[in-house]
Parts: sequence; structure tokens; C-alpha cells
Amino acid sequence: MTTHRIFVAMTGASGSVYGLRLMEELLRRGHLLTVAASASGQLVCRDEIGLDLSADPQVATARLCKHLGVKLGVEVVAPDDLFVGPASGSAAPEAMIVAPCSMGALARIACGISSNLIERAADVMLKERRPLLLVPRETPLSEIHLENMLRLARAGARIIPAMPAFYHRPESVAEMVDFVVGKVLDQLGVENGLFKRWGER
Repeated sequence: MTTHRIFVAMTGASGSVYGLRLMEELLRRGHLLTVAASASGQLVCRDEIGLDLSADPQVATARLCKHLGVKLGVEVVAPDDLFVGPASGSAAPEAMIVAPCSMGALARIACGISSNLIERAADVMLKERRPLLLVPRETPLSEIHLENMLRLARAGARIIPAMPAFYHRPESVAEMVDFVVGKVLDQLGVENGLFKRWGER
């Protein structure tokens, strides 16, 4: 299996568990992760999960590694640090995922606004024609939300709403989370058995 460098960002929508569960699966497969959480993403993660990523990046990295049960393979960077690899096309990762993706972050990415690392890295992925996967979690969706998603889809991003299915009769929240994470991995071309496929017995 080829090891890839993947940038995972978490913004201020509910659903930090999606990003963290995705990190677990990517690390388990040997990929190297750079992680950034926006200021609002840090607040949501602390509120929903009890994981504080707002500290110095080294401290935040240690906390995230402990939460994920790993020692290597992941590095937390500050959401405003434009001197790390993902901020430049010359050092762009193989893929970027924003999970969860707030409507505010999605709108700024759609408009090409690069006011922080997450937005700049997403802009880099689009201009370099590399995979950019956005996992929005919002309902209901306004016309503005839908237009921004369409604009991004036309620019090459992949929109993967956090919409778990129920045909496989999930028995826990974890199984519903795994369905969404499995769909993200599918879009990365990463084989997984996180959910029951349609037609499987």
C-alpha cells in the first residue's frame, strides 16, 4: 500500500467525531496526517468530544495522538500557520478532507478566500487539481448553501454530506458514523469494510 500525505481539517460544524474517526482509519492504513482545526472547530471538538486542540501545536499533537491511540503519523498545525506544506502547491498533500465542514468554511472556500491555513490549503487543492473532499453537516440547506456546494463541485471538489443510511440497520451511533467515514474513504479510493454495501448479505 502506498503511503499518502493527507491534510484533515475540522471546522465549526457539529460532527467532530467524523473527522476523528476518519483519522483513525487513515492512520491504521499507514497514511501520514497533517491536522488543523479552526478556532470554532476547536470549540466544537472540545464540547462534543472533550478533546482540546487549542493548545500549542506540539501539545495538541500529543493530545490527539493519545485520543487516537497512536504515537506517530499525525501532526497538528495551527489553523493560521501559512508556513506549513499544505499552504503551498509545491508541497501540497495528496488529498485534503474537511470533516466536518461548516457552511461558513464552505462559503469561503467557494469564493477563493484564503484567510487561514484551511481555506488556503483548500484553494491549493483546487488549483493543483488534487482531491478536496468536503463533509458538510447542516440542515436545512439554504439556497446560498446549495449554490456554494454546486460551485465547489464544478471546481472539482467532492461534496460528501454527513448523511448516514439506514438500509444496513445500524444498531449504534458508531455504525452511522462509520457509514459516512466509509463513504469518504470510498472517494479517496481507499478500500474499507466500514459499512454494509447495498446487496450484501
